[in-house]
Amino acid sequence: MDSGGDLVVVSADVASFVRPFAFDVPDVTVRAQDTALDDVLRDAAAAMRTRNESPVITADVRSMYRRFGVDPTKTRPSSEALLRRVRKGGELPRVNNLVDVINWCSLESQLPFGLYDRDQITGDVVLRLGRPGEAYPGIRKDDVHVEGRLTLCDGAGPFGNPTSDSSRTMVTTQTRRALVVLFAPVQVPAEYVARTAGTTRERLLQFCR
Repeated sequence: MDSGGDLVVVSADVASFVRPFAFDVPDVTVRAQDTALDDVLRDAAAAMRTRNESPVITADVRSMYRRFGVDPTKTRPSSEALLRRVRKGGELPRVNNLVDVINWCSLESQLPFGLYDRDQITGDVVLRLGRPGEAYPGIRKDDVHVEGRLTLCDGAGPFGNPTSDSSRTMVTTQTRRALVVLFAPVQVPAEYVARTAGTTRERLLQFCR
């Protein structure tokens, strides 16, 4: 698995607020259902329900959203949306083994993740603010408007943000290579982000190779 700053170019207009960590995952096998994950995901959700305090990382991510003019109570980071879901008694959503592992890691770390089919990405990946009128078709939803918001872009335009990713680059059972991006606020210690990425890699190797 390759990782490092070269995978995502960070634009100057967002560099003081967010420090992404990205890595490639080659040779993945995506299964629509994987019973091997049943118990670990159930246990992960149960463990987060017993943590009554609001994780510090959640507050850091909310602060990052506000710096870009986004109200995190109306447009929630994906990590916080997962936390709210399980604390209301729900289980982690099941999509496929690759998405399920990423949701698991996002829930525990409270960092928003992006997950993309590497073969659907063209050219360099850039993290920047969305330009006037920019949007993309979301996954099972209407267009996601990213003007003035944090967004990942490639040669074909924007395709992801810390809340919602695009249908163009979504992971399916046909995916063979994936790109994982952790949208880490700059105030989150680099060691915490690296440790989260390491745990994520280990779980992907265990359940998705």
